[in-house]
Amino acid sequence: MEQNFIYYIALLLLVIIGFLVVKKMASCLIKSIITVVLIAVAVAIYWLYLR
Repeated sequence: MEQNFIYYIALLLLVIIGFLVVKKMASCLIKSIITVVLIAVAVAIYWLYLR
């Protein structure tokens, strides 16, 4: 159970950092790329560790 909690905290930090980075960026293309990368990382974390 503690293992999953650590992954959820890491995922939450990833989302917060991603949001802050996207907020600072101006280009829509860069925002889209960052969003796709964050979603891919979140799916990978789910697929590898939480499944």
